[in-house]
Order: sequence, then C-alpha cells, then structure tokens
Amino acid sequence: MNAVPNTPSRARWLGPVMGLSFVLIWCTGYPTAKIVVGHSGPFTALCLRFACAAVIFGVLAVIAKVRWPGHRAAAHSAVVGLLQLALQFGGVYGAMRLGASASLAALVIGAMPLAVSAFSLLLGERIGKQQWLGLLVGFTGVWLVIGESLVGARADIWSIGALLLGLLGISCGTLYQKRHGSAIDLRAGLAIQNTAASLALLPLAWGLEGLHADGSQAFWLSTAWIVLVNSVGGFALLFLLIRNGAATQVAALFYLVPAVGAIMGHFVLGEVLTRLEILGFFVAAFGVYLGTRTPPPAR
Repeated sequence: MNAVPNTPSRARWLGPVMGLSFVLIWCTGYPTAKIVVGHSGPFTALCLRFACAAVIFGVLAVIAKVRWPGHRAAAHSAVVGLLQLALQFGGVYGAMRLGASASLAALVIGAMPLAVSAFSLLLGERIGKQQWLGLLVGFTGVWLVIGESLVGARADIWSIGALLLGLLGISCGTLYQKRHGSAIDLRAGLAIQNTAASLALLPLAWGLEGLHADGSQAFWLSTAWIVLVNSVGGFALLFLLIRNGAATQVAALFYLVPAVGAIMGHFVLGEVLTRLEILGFFVAAFGVYLGTRTPPPAR
C-alpha cells in the first residue's frame, strides 16, 4: 500500500483526524475486553485475536497482490509483533491475572510517551523543550484521570513487573517499527506481526488456560469487535501514524487513552465520571497538543 503524498493543506487535517480516530478506536477495546475475558482465558483471547487479525491482513495482502517482504524485513516485522503486541498485551493481561487493577495497568502503560522519549534521546532523536513540556503535562493529566481509582489498589512485585514488561514492549515496539518496520506494505507487515504475536502467546494460552473459551454469543461478538475494530482498524491506523510521524509525537497520543477510556466507561458501562477525571481529560488533551505540535522552523 503506497502512502499518499501529503500536501501542506492535506497534512494539516489528515494527521489530527487519524490521531483522533486511532484514540477512539483504541479505547473501545477496554469495555470490550472486559466482556471477552469474562468468557475466556486472557491469553486464549489474545491468541485468537492476533490469529484472526493475521488471517485478515494476509488475505487482504494476497487479494491486492502486494509484494511480500524479504527475510530481513519480515524478521523486523516479527520483532515488532513480539514487542508491540505479544509483550505489551501479554504483560498487561498477565498482570491483571495476577491481581493488578485496570487503573494501575492504565497508569503504567500511560507512561509510554515518557519511556519513548527517553529511549528516543538515547537513539539520537531530537526532542524540543515544547515536546518535553507536553509530555509532562500529559502525564499529569493521566494521573488526574485515574488517580482516584488507584486509592486502595494493591499489586505485588510480580504483577508490577508484568506491567513494566508491557510498558517496555509497547515503547520499544513503537521505536523499532519507526526505524525498521514501516517501509513494507501495511497489510503484509501487520499479517507478519500478528502471526508472530499469536505464535508467541500460544504456549501460554494452551499451557496455562487449556485454550479456555465458553463459545457463547457474547464471547464471539466481543471477539469479532476486538479483531475487526481494534486489531484491524486500530493497528492499521497506528502503523500509518508511526510511518508518517515522529515516534514521540505518535506516542503522545496515548495520553488521551485513559481520559477517553474513562468517558467511554461512563457512557457504556455506567462508571462514574468525576470532576477530577474531567479536568484530567482537558489537561491530557493540552499535553497532547503541546507534545505533537510541530515547532515553527527556525529563521
């Protein structure tokens, strides 16, 4: 899939629209995942999700007769899948299995923009003062959104370690894809990524859960949503965002996830949305604006 050249006017609105669409799609995965995990083991659900997404992207690649990458490029895509899919989601779901709260998981993964920025500095990517300010403001907004729900949360060292593995996975996967995995066709790349993630999680789904799923209508409908909307739509947008933007700017979009997730939880699940969470939404949004705004060229 060849990228469409961006004219100045097109780039002005295309980036924000893609970013907002990605955040909205990504956040639908939280209430849907609660339904899925209620009817299956977490690793089983993830393994099925990634396997179905791999088949869909593979079929799309075959229909379009895209050129599949060589061994080296395919290996890069597989590494992205192991980091960004298997390690991230495996860490988060594993931590929840060990007793970590959803709020604690959201907080740790919400630190991804700061982790990406730190790694980007080590790798030589230039980050301006305005972007750093946006990252710090955004993280403050995350704390405001989910801070109240952290009161009384308990987690042992193993669940915290699993969440840190998830944070490491999504952070390193974002940077790795930007540097090594964005040049190949989107459909072929995501087919390889999802295949690698599914195969990596299969031993856990089989050994720990016996591939448990009750096969109910709720399970299949929610799984279909996660596969088609989150895995196919969400990661296709993420792939394009990483390809067309700096890693730090793309990562900053994740600051909106806890806030938008809280709003969706209010309307979809009936969860209480407090004034502090509403304030946090606007603080996080302002942080994203600062962190993703391209500074004017020096004169």
